[in-house]
Amino acid sequence: MSRLPHFLLALALLPSILNHAQSPPNRPYIITGYVFARGVPLTTGQIDPTKVTRINYAFSNIQNGRIVPGSPVDAQNFALLRSLRSSNPNLTVLVSVGGWLWSTNFSDVALTRDSRTVFEDSVMQFLTRYDLDGLDIDWEYPGMPGSGHPFRAEDKQNFTSLLRELRERFDGSARRGRRLYLTIAMGASTEVIANTEMQKVQRYVDTVNLMTYDFYEPGSESITGNHSPLYADPADPQAASSADTVRAFQKAGVPVEKILLGVPFYGHEWGQVKDQNHGLFQVGKAVPGAYTPFNIIDTTMLASGFTRYWDDASKVPYLFNPQQHLFVSYEDPESLKLKCQYIRNQKLGGIMFWEYFGDSNGKLLQTINTELRKP
Repeated sequence: MSRLPHFLLALALLPSILNHAQSPPNRPYIITGYVFARGVPLTTGQIDPTKVTRINYAFSNIQNGRIVPGSPVDAQNFALLRSLRSSNPNLTVLVSVGGWLWSTNFSDVALTRDSRTVFEDSVMQFLTRYDLDGLDIDWEYPGMPGSGHPFRAEDKQNFTSLLRELRERFDGSARRGRRLYLTIAMGASTEVIANTEMQKVQRYVDTVNLMTYDFYEPGSESITGNHSPLYADPADPQAASSADTVRAFQKAGVPVEKILLGVPFYGHEWGQVKDQNHGLFQVGKAVPGAYTPFNIIDTTMLASGFTRYWDDASKVPYLFNPQQHLFVSYEDPESLKLKCQYIRNQKLGGIMFWEYFGDSNGKLLQTINTELRKP
């Protein structure tokens, strides 16, 4: 029999085959919430396990090259988080190690094969001891000082080696019937990309959690600004943009399905801001309590002299109080809905937020669930 009919049939089917290959798999979006206990025991009912797919418990620390609990109440808190699996069997509970203040020892841990082995051994023991589903590495940042941590030029390659070896250990655990997840939190800057090997790193991690917030922080910048803009405002001197950050990490080699867009459940507040452009992109000073949880903004500020404005270019809200000369940049349900639509349109892996207790009334988390869990 001639092979020509089979060839013609294959040719006819080629467009549908290609379209199928290019279509993303039908997968649920990942909803990762960081839970920052602040050394306080968690209580039943504080966390709704049905509205998140992953919890990253923050933070564990590093001492003598080994991962250690960050607080005496961590064992108790891990037990409570594990109990949430009964309400959501698909929930995964990870521990996040490091953070802005506890990244001091990462460079030393990653430096040699021996030092990495000590850390990796301790991670495997830690995950087994507390029955956790994996590890989130929050090194802020390889090859950079962060809040004043030791760093080295070779952090760039050592970071990759650490993640590769952890993945090998985790894959070994999977072969024995235990799937362990490995994720990383990454700063939203080109400097972070330049000091990492994202094309290699992405092979070893389940998700890259982009910290697309804190673009503007009181005390760090001399002017006010949108601290988590979706798009760049033409008037913004920094041209800050979450969407541009996503594109930069894609260009660096991270597949879209591994990218989680980070959103803040808090706002930043500046004082001594003049009444011009409703305080946006104006000189401002840090004030006490400049980090403000969303629930405080929502229940208190909006009813006490603050007016809400909307930056239509960046698709985010801000508040200004002209009598007190106070400016607040924050996330609300309207801006979060647009970010969720962006996640769907760009086919990202999902969303990550810092942190759970900033939204005690559940408005932001409900918005995420409404937008990302609809057909």
